[in-house]
Amino acid sequence: MPRAFAISADAIAAERERVGGDLDQFDVARVIHLDEHTLREVGPQDVHLRILAVSAEHNVDHAALADTQNIAEVRGGKIYPGNSAVGEVLAVGDRVTRFAPGDIVLTHCNGEPDIYGYPLRIWAYDQPDSVGWYGEEAVVADWQVIPAPLDCGLGLWEIAALPLRAPTAYHLWRRGLGIYRLKVPREQRAQLNVLGFGGGVSELFLMLAEREGHRAFFCSGSPERRKHLEQLGIEGIDQKQFNRFASRDDVKAFSNLTRDLTGGERMHIVCDMLRGPVYQAGLVVMGRMGVNVSAGWQLDTKCQYNSANLSVRQITLDHSHYETVDGCRAATELYGHVFKPTVHREIYAFEDLPRAIREMGRNVQTGIPIVRVAEEMPEVVKPLIG
Repeated sequence: MPRAFAISADAIAAERERVGGDLDQFDVARVIHLDEHTLREVGPQDVHLRILAVSAEHNVDHAALADTQNIAEVRGGKIYPGNSAVGEVLAVGDRVTRFAPGDIVLTHCNGEPDIYGYPLRIWAYDQPDSVGWYGEEAVVADWQVIPAPLDCGLGLWEIAALPLRAPTAYHLWRRGLGIYRLKVPREQRAQLNVLGFGGGVSELFLMLAEREGHRAFFCSGSPERRKHLEQLGIEGIDQKQFNRFASRDDVKAFSNLTRDLTGGERMHIVCDMLRGPVYQAGLVVMGRMGVNVSAGWQLDTKCQYNSANLSVRQITLDHSHYETVDGCRAATELYGHVFKPTVHREIYAFEDLPRAIREMGRNVQTGIPIVRVAEEMPEVVKPLIG
């Protein structure tokens, strides 16, 4: 049986008891444990994958913390997480025509599309019976994989950083821009001020904005990530100088800076989490007609705002979940041309995946964390490994 990481409700309960319910002391590495699982039989529309590399994702952190929902308990006591991977096709069902053994593919996490193609549930999270890709092998339906663009100019670790983050950023950008253009046509305001906070999705979101001619700002506490984006024409703002917006004075100082940077106009589109430490800062810095787009849960599932104030300013707050399958394919076309992610300096070994998740939650990484799963790589990807 292949090895795979799991999160159990019992492990969550034991860690919560150890820390007395204090989630600031909670160690997710004690909850994510290496297990084994039996692969289901390869059906006629299935592909059997050998996982090559995965990226650490924040929804796994939430699953381990059970801070927004105890998803392991809801799923019957245990889940096998992992929403983003690069894999090699080992075998295919007799009705599969788009893939063959030896192909290199990307996963996406759309678990159950609604009638419009958007996900009701996420694979390896709240989709029943789904088994994720933080493991050595997996069997999934062929609609859940996309050909990997190995000729896009990115290395393997950079490609592995994108399968979940790129579609999310792609969806957020086209929603944010589309909503803004409903209110303000291009003829009235061609170049927009666009702000993103700290993470991998925001990086990619701002790369889209910059590529389309807008002025993009990246507010992050990581000098390595700011430097990478500045090389792409995106202006950096050191989040640490504002103490992660711990006080009203910190938020006010940040607001004053963005006012000065934009000649008083402030931000037209903001990508943040609509809760957590950056929430108030993201609202304050928006100019008239501004749009705040969010896909994150960060710390809580609730947010509050002054509706009268936002109404007067014509501010729109927009939540999204994830992209359609077609949107995931479209986002993949932008690898290397638009999307050039920052990757953490350490490529984690498979056994170190729990540590990667822990360090991601503690915001100590220099970029998107990548875990190498396969020791022996296919010949076709070896030139992409630095």
